[in-house]
Amino acid sequence: MVKTKNKVILSAVTLLAAVTLAGCSNGNSSSSSSGTTAQIKLKSSFKNSAATDKNATKNGTLKLAEVADSPFQGISDPVLASNAADSHVFSPGGLNNLFTVDKNYKIIDGGLANQKLDRKAKTATITIRSNGKWSNGDPVTAKDVEYAYEVLGNKESTTSQYSSDFENIEGMAAYHKGTASTISGIEMPDGEKGKKVVIHFKHMSPSMKFSGNSFIWGSAEPYEYIKNVPIAKLASSEQIRKNPIFTGPYKLDKIVTGESTSWVPNKFYYGKKAQIGHITINVVSSNNIVKAIQSKKYDSVVPSASGEVGGTSYKKLKNLKGYTKVGQPALSYSYFAFNLGHFDTKTGKNVADSNKKMANKSLRQAMMYALNVDDVAKKFGNGVAWRGNTLIPPVFTKYYDKSAKGYSLNLKKANKLLDDAGYKKRNGSKWRSDPKGKKLTIYFGGMSGNSITEATYQDYLQQWHKVGLNVKLYGGKPMEMNSFYDLLQKPSQNKIDLWTAAWSLSSEPSQSQLYGETAPFNMGHFVTKKNTELINKMNDSSAWNDKTRTKTFKQWQEYMNDQAGVVPEEFNYVWQPVNNRVKGFDFSPANNELFSDLTLTSSKLK
Repeated sequence: MVKTKNKVILSAVTLLAAVTLAGCSNGNSSSSSSGTTAQIKLKSSFKNSAATDKNATKNGTLKLAEVADSPFQGISDPVLASNAADSHVFSPGGLNNLFTVDKNYKIIDGGLANQKLDRKAKTATITIRSNGKWSNGDPVTAKDVEYAYEVLGNKESTTSQYSSDFENIEGMAAYHKGTASTISGIEMPDGEKGKKVVIHFKHMSPSMKFSGNSFIWGSAEPYEYIKNVPIAKLASSEQIRKNPIFTGPYKLDKIVTGESTSWVPNKFYYGKKAQIGHITINVVSSNNIVKAIQSKKYDSVVPSASGEVGGTSYKKLKNLKGYTKVGQPALSYSYFAFNLGHFDTKTGKNVADSNKKMANKSLRQAMMYALNVDDVAKKFGNGVAWRGNTLIPPVFTKYYDKSAKGYSLNLKKANKLLDDAGYKKRNGSKWRSDPKGKKLTIYFGGMSGNSITEATYQDYLQQWHKVGLNVKLYGGKPMEMNSFYDLLQKPSQNKIDLWTAAWSLSSEPSQSQLYGETAPFNMGHFVTKKNTELINKMNDSSAWNDKTRTKTFKQWQEYMNDQAGVVPEEFNYVWQPVNNRVKGFDFSPANNELFSDLTLTSSKLK
């Protein structure tokens, strides 16, 4: 499965496709729907009983689609990639993952490396298996594990994955600031070409037991292959863009940047050998994916923990002959975020700005109460998507607060919040002005998508107009995904005040990499003392008591709902159709050999 074990990545919003959404909100002033329950329930595996055709498997091609409305960037390095599409199109290579996990994403022995935690000594020992190799035949070494931290923490690095949690490693803060050339807390007892790495921490966290935590990076870097490339230029290098190497079951055969990747078995893979002769992954737009599957151009979409096939696609494809549906709760959600500050490149911290247009909490809350996400999801989600009520999705069953109400439609409350905060219509104006009486125009941003995207955004604009807010779509139309994120990831921008986007999450729910003070992904720059305290408490010494940690997560969810700096839009159920000629498909978290398990029962799609 394409699990984002190591990190958080940006996603395009999987919108609920429909004929039109502009008129989908009814005239009611409130909505009582809880918006917290998916309707569909599917198995995460396809138990195909047909016999494998060995010739078709060995010489055939598994055809996968990557559902995206923009070209993928082509950054194969997991430390440097930030978009979900890159992780998907390079997934047959294994994303250089070090660890295998169980059904709860807990790290277990048996992967490229094993991990041993020592709470008393405050160390994590990572031991690489003796037969671990890169797809060019080079051995995976201790330096490959250590170098990932150098790329991650280097002040010239283009990564978005760094956060202050990594400064829990001894010496990382000094290295990140550029006052030290090495990370003192990472030890290689048997030398750079050895198989053991010992990481020394200031304190231990219970999240370290799980993949995707924000303290121990979960993938290796091919040091010998990339060592001569300056870290600042690594993301644009040939080694990353044109001829990358991997540790997984398949190796890259060909890449057409932005369009496709193709794969052949990696003979140096340590695990179960790949069985299919070729895999191709082609970018297909959300407008065209239904027709492409119906015409049997593809066996399936790329297996993903977040899911790129939406509600209308489910309605159109659920009864398609020759395909079996698989699914599970998604490791993702879409959200609204407000522009509340900037990122200080000198200090490496997000900074809140009380003068920002959206700094007033009542304004933010009112804008959320004005929307009817419940109605949109109910009418067009087909059980695949539903309104999110917190910033922890239900896939994290232990920490998700199902009792949270979130923001359902309440126009009366929205109007009162605006009135009480001084956002009033003055001098006969159609629109509200700000509390100082100045003209207020709010610019809303969103990514381009399928044919329904703009209608969805127009519905949101219509609802905000109902409460007298002059909200306009930035640029007059949805933005191409890469341009959209390029703008939001600038240290400071004043063009978009509010936007909707999506996260493809790591498999451990700590929030420092998303909403922490030092997180580059905190693109709205929401920063408060309490938010920092609660995020830190998720992984301090008190968090070893699971009841305390659970309580902290629920306190954080309640606090973030109240602050409305970032507000959940929709949760979703990840699903995909799989052609019946594919055998061995199981994308559950505990299946660490998804691509190796796959075989074909015939040479042609059924």
